[in-house]
Amino acid sequence: MAGVNNRVKSTNDIELKDRLVAINRVTKVTKGGRTFSFAAIVVVGNEDGIVGWGLGKAGEVTTAIAKGVEAAKKNLIKVPVHKGTIPHEQFAKFGGAQVLIKPASHGTGVKAGGAMRAVLESVGITDVLAKSKGSSNPHNLVKATIAALGELRSPMMVAQNRGVAVEKVFKG
Repeated sequence: MAGVNNRVKSTNDIELKDRLVAINRVTKVTKGGRTFSFAAIVVVGNEDGIVGWGLGKAGEVTTAIAKGVEAAKKNLIKVPVHKGTIPHEQFAKFGGAQVLIKPASHGTGVKAGGAMRAVLESVGITDVLAKSKGSSNPHNLVKATIAALGELRSPMMVAQNRGVAVEKVFKG
């Protein structure tokens, strides 16, 4: 993450919306037969630059989703969103999943599929181009997408790190 500290400290005053990314039925074979349980991947965000993900496991679907939401609230990051898109192109990997996200002009929409779309919409990004390569496993795609978003830097952050004015960051 290159020393970027963008973790959200408190969730008390943030209105978060949750999205179910994937639900997986898991079977445990025991002496008495098969026992079914569920694993739910959930993404939460305020659609204004804050997003997190969580995994919940339980015997019922609704309980698994509730546990996933609670886990996601403990795992929030702040993402720089500028005019509905991201400030620059970013690539990230997690496990076998590889993710590339690029800024897009206004009116493009969210050009992403499945798990990536849920994460990007939860952040509040309205215009972005995204490509996933490698594994399509929703667990790894969500983690790779959040890793890519966590590495984004706003123009103000870049200017502060370089010790120059924000106008000097851009080649005008």
